[in-house]
Amino acid sequence: MSSSPETLLPEAAAELARQGKTEELSAQLKQGVGVDLRDEKGNTLLMLASYHGKATTVAILLKSGATVDLRNAKGQTPLGGVAFKGYADIATLLLDAGADPLADQGGSTPVDYATLFGRQEILTLLRERRGSAAQPTRWFSKLIGWVRKR
Repeated sequence: MSSSPETLLPEAAAELARQGKTEELSAQLKQGVGVDLRDEKGNTLLMLASYHGKATTVAILLKSGATVDLRNAKGQTPLGGVAFKGYADIATLLLDAGADPLADQGGSTPVDYATLFGRQEILTLLRERRGSAAQPTRWFSKLIGWVRKR
């Protein structure tokens, strides 16, 4: 993902998101740091805070207008990262903000990640939010079955 230097997410803000330093990050947002700016890997503040399990920071970023399904350079959404890591509280925040549990992450979905990594609480949450639509994709289910047999 290419960003011109003037639109690249400042590393100081990215680090605040990773560490969950919500007050300091809020101050930077008030000073004009764009809530949806991306780092060199395409990660937004929301992606970084979500992936690192910082629920309070995620809530503030969503309240500040962060785009919930904005993808990084690998095509991943914050919900995909959370399904991989297992943060059900953050998954709830993202889903409440409109995150798509079936968003393609480059061939997989958050439901697929939750299935693969045994994140039953998140899988249950995704199913509750999308009913029968929140099922692992057919090819992914076959792959999991094959891996478990080995």
